[in-house]
Amino acid sequence: MATPFWYNAALSVLKPLYRSRIKKRAESEAQYQQEIVERFGPFQPPKNLQAIWFHVVSVGETNAAQPLIEHYLKAGHPVLVTNTTKTGQARAKSLFLKAPYEPLFQAVYLPADQKHLIADFYQKYQPKLLLLMETELWPNLIDQAKNFKVPCLLLNARLSEKSAQGYGKVKGLTRSMLNAMQQLLAQDLATQQRYIDLGIETKKTQVLGNIKFDITAPQQFIERASELKREWNLSGRKVITLASTHAPEEKDVLAALKPALMADPALVCIVVPRHPERFDEVFHVAQALGLRTQRRSLGQSIEANTQVYLADSMGEMWLWYGLSQACYVGGSLNEPGGGHNILEPIALHVPTILGKNYFNFQTIVDEFVDAQAVEVVENAQQAATTLLKVLNDASKAESLNTAAQKIMQQNQGSLAKHISVIDQYL
Repeated sequence: MATPFWYNAALSVLKPLYRSRIKKRAESEAQYQQEIVERFGPFQPPKNLQAIWFHVVSVGETNAAQPLIEHYLKAGHPVLVTNTTKTGQARAKSLFLKAPYEPLFQAVYLPADQKHLIADFYQKYQPKLLLLMETELWPNLIDQAKNFKVPCLLLNARLSEKSAQGYGKVKGLTRSMLNAMQQLLAQDLATQQRYIDLGIETKKTQVLGNIKFDITAPQQFIERASELKREWNLSGRKVITLASTHAPEEKDVLAALKPALMADPALVCIVVPRHPERFDEVFHVAQALGLRTQRRSLGQSIEANTQVYLADSMGEMWLWYGLSQACYVGGSLNEPGGGHNILEPIALHVPTILGKNYFNFQTIVDEFVDAQAVEVVENAQQAATTLLKVLNDASKAESLNTAAQKIMQQNQGSLAKHISVIDQYL
């Protein structure tokens, strides 16, 4: 069934707004032109036809898809990745646009979901298979997959109650879109049921768990972290990381940590803002608090008197976790929040603290909370207090870590199940 007239008309009306948003976000004219061409055509020439096409929204979905993408590249399959965000694309390129994968790998922005653009994209790239990660559903993207006879699967599917209500407001569009897919592989029973309630045929769905639990830190980051510990003399330091932070988390948590940073010269706080356009703003926040701050983007290191290290770089989160003895995962004390992936620090055995607004990762976090494997805090002051307690109390850190590793082991295996389903379509 074709997408409804009202949907396509709405996209045409919104197109100028979308273009101006891209212009506002772009850091240079060249970057703007690249994104405009990839979103609205004429598209970049395909490196490989008949690629396995992964559509991943941003950094989180790119990280979740990483082991799958790697598996198919290693097996010699060409892979095309499309992203919706700049940070997602940067992450995909940093992972795979290098030896030995480069000849088989291409990453571009997903075109705007207008029927003619999406049809042109399929025509040009001729993908073998379309694999959507988590919740990224675009009606024309899925509708045209059917037209071009490209099997479409939703992998590692998650759907919060809030998102389900949104899709429920356009039930006709949602139902036809969902049933145009071959399979929906859900993370958990609640997600599966929400999709069934929205109209997908039950026989098209199955629960395979969450690929994100099958996570291992890339070896190069583990090695680089060891080198930096030596180069930067961090063996005697206490290192906290504030990861994937949003405004006003940096200001609030750093202000709460300031007395400890002033009193204890061994303490250093690495801050990794979620969005690159906020790097300068966060630097000024640390300066305004009177904290001695070094910046990654200037090639600076953590020095003996550094109190805050601003990790204003892309694709190095594993490195910062590799240096940490405790971390706060952001996007969870701001409003409305939603949280970010806690499994990365946990995979590196880093005791993890997060704020109460973690609904984007509800089922994952709840499992850790029930097992007392992470600490959830109500406010920035509590975040600071808990981080310092974990740093200074080895038994507290140990108990969080032991409980967290147990959950990681219990949940592994989803990746292999996903691969066996995908392989049926190759």
